[in-house]
Amino acid sequence: MSFELLKMVGDAQKKSAVVDVRSGDTVRVSQKIKEGDKFRIQVFEGTVIRVDRKASHTERFVVRKVTSGVGVEKSFLIHSPLVEKIEIVRRGKVRRNNLRYLRERSGKSARLVNKDFDRKAANTLPEAEKAEAVEAPAEEAKVEA
Repeated sequence: MSFELLKMVGDAQKKSAVVDVRSGDTVRVSQKIKEGDKFRIQVFEGTVIRVDRKASHTERFVVRKVTSGVGVEKSFLIHSPLVEKIEIVRRGKVRRNNLRYLRERSGKSARLVNKDFDRKAANTLPEAEKAEAVEAPAEEAKVEA
């Protein structure tokens, strides 16, 4: 197969709009879990310690949290149909992409300094913004008439 064909197939699988996830962010990921013939939503909240392959259909990120004193890491594909929603809770101030050093730390030394950010704007998808912009002129036309 040619590279162009593979790229077309990969781009067809991409979601139209995704949240910009960065290392150091604390995110809440809603994932579909299949049990028998039913689906349920499971939420996993933790710190993003790595983001790979930006701008690709195989873009993924690794989320880490500590549960009952045990560190748990989970890798998510951003464009996977099983990933329902990604919400950024906090944005951390970091200077590198791979935060492996957090694995050896616990307690206060494992915390990241928070950065101020607009939570609503960060969690709004670009596709939704375009839809709102299209609706606004239509509403103004109704008011003028």
